[in-house]
Amino acid sequence: MDRLAENLALVKARMARAAHAGGRDPADLRLVAVSKGQPAAAIRALHAAGQRDFGENYLQEALGNIAVLEGAAGLCWHYIGAIQSNKTAAIARHFAWVQSVERGKIARRLAAQRPPDYPPLNLCIQVNMDGEPGKAGVEPAGVAELAALIAELPRVRLRGLMFIPRPAADMAGQVRGCQRAAALFAELRAQYPAVDTLSLGMSADLEAAVQAGSSMLRIGTALFGARSG
Repeated sequence: MDRLAENLALVKARMARAAHAGGRDPADLRLVAVSKGQPAAAIRALHAAGQRDFGENYLQEALGNIAVLEGAAGLCWHYIGAIQSNKTAAIARHFAWVQSVERGKIARRLAAQRPPDYPPLNLCIQVNMDGEPGKAGVEPAGVAELAALIAELPRVRLRGLMFIPRPAADMAGQVRGCQRAAALFAELRAQYPAVDTLSLGMSADLEAAVQAGSSMLRIGTALFGARSG
């Protein structure tokens, strides 16, 4: 488990270098460790090393980890996977963030099923920037309508946008893709000044995302290593 702590330090160093290179404060960047497929012991090891935000893609797997780690100080769980209607009640109860909202129906269900004594559920709209077949997310043209709907719902809070850009062969291509995402985020923020989260950047394009203005990075491979299978 020492390797996980070392990996966390390396990722934070990459983030800091990227932030300084762009004239940004590293403290403005939030790291979400993408822990899908990882045992609770690995999450516990990263938590012991100081990591607090964890992103999960698969609900049943996530619920198991959440139960095992109940009571661990400061843990913040982000749901970042596809959402089926029959999963919204559990997601609304067990997560602090949902980054993969792409339909009004899902947003409404999350709002209705968020326990009234809980803090508002933080929502990000997932955007399919290039309309890629098989990739989740609303098209850019649909962001304004979905944002307006979420902004009127009780017990949820619109926090921003989440992107998985099309892979690029080089840094310049990564930056272009990330800048397009950042421009759409700027449009949303102009209409909703309280929006504060651009969830953009993974292990391979961390530096490009920070350069473009990302505030939240979702990192899996660089922390846990490549998944088998």
